[in-house]
Amino acid sequence: MSERSHAELFAGSALTTFRLNGQFLSVAEELARPAGLTAAWWQVLGAIIDEPLTVAGIARDMGITRQSVQRIADLMADKGFAEYLPNPAHRRAKLLRLTDHGQAALHRITPDHSAFADRLAAELGTDGLRDALDALTRLSTALDALGSTVTEVSQHR
Repeated sequence: MSERSHAELFAGSALTTFRLNGQFLSVAEELARPAGLTAAWWQVLGAIIDEPLTVAGIARDMGITRQSVQRIADLMADKGFAEYLPNPAHRRAKLLRLTDHGQAALHRITPDHSAFADRLAAELGTDGLRDALDALTRLSTALDALGSTVTEVSQHR
C-alpha cells in the first residue's frame, strides 16, 4: 500500500474536521437548547465567562467573523444573557459582559455537558481524549503559523 501524499492527508484532515465541526455543533445545540441558548450563543457566552471582551476580540479568539459575533451579541443583550459596557480603552468598541441570567444559563448546561464528556471519555479513554485535544491544538497552531489563506500559502512555493 502506498504512502498517502501530503495533499491527501491535508484533504482528509480538512474533511474530517468539517464532519467533526458538524458533530460538535449538533451536540452543542442539544446541550444548549434546555438553557434557552443556541450553540453559537453558548460559544460567545463562553468567550466572556472570565472577562468582558469586545466583539472584535471575541471574533478573533473564536476564529469567526466580527459581523456574526455582533449579530449574536446584540441578540443576547436583547434577551438579557449579556450586556454592553463602556470600554475605557476604546470609546466606540464596547465590552460585552456576561449577566447573571447568562451565567445561570451556562450553569444549566454544565451537568449535561459533563455527562456527555464522561460518555465520550468512556468511548475514547481519557488518554485518547487528551491525545485528540493535543492533535487538534497542534493542527490549529500550525495553521495559525502558516496563515490560512491560499494567497499566503501559494507565496511559499
